[in-house]
Amino acid sequence: MYLLVQLQRLLDKTRAFDFLGPLALRLYLVPIFWMAGTKKLADMDSIIAWFGNTEWGLGLPFPEVMAWAAALTETAGAIMLLVGFAVRWISIPLMVTMVVAIVTVHLPNGWLAIAEGSGPFATERTMAAIERLDRAKEILQQYGNYDWLTEYGNFVVLNNGIEFAVTYFIMLLVLFFIGGGRYFSMDYWIRKAFMR
Repeated sequence: MYLLVQLQRLLDKTRAFDFLGPLALRLYLVPIFWMAGTKKLADMDSIIAWFGNTEWGLGLPFPEVMAWAAALTETAGAIMLLVGFAVRWISIPLMVTMVVAIVTVHLPNGWLAIAEGSGPFATERTMAAIERLDRAKEILQQYGNYDWLTEYGNFVVLNNGIEFAVTYFIMLLVLFFIGGGRYFSMDYWIRKAFMR
């Protein structure tokens, strides 16, 4: 029992560093949403067309409104997460963008973001992708400089499943409940200054 009490006291001392968790989540999400938002803003005509087209796009209603809402939410969200301003509030529309992405883009592809040939989340689609990947590797080994091409990593097939979008959603959900954290967020200093 004494040992458990001592361990609990030791764990309680780590609370002084509990700001690191939300800070890490925020900083991890910043480049993800910044890249997603700014890429949309850079080519809004194509994004609007993709959002609205029912044949080769997402077929969303009000594509212009939806495209601008997604792009601005992601870009502003990245900035707000970076400085820790209104973290709980911006988490809500960012979670909505993740749900829309999951349902409209990623869900038909299953769970896996990267195609794997086996495992509990492998599908016929990912197993077929592995066959194509193996054939592509054979071609590159025979006709290309395969060692140079793979010097910094392996070739993979992007499956574009829901894995990453769900992960980002969960991270945002955590931030929604715990906020931006202490010390390194504007929310902390605003609350400290105005809500004593």
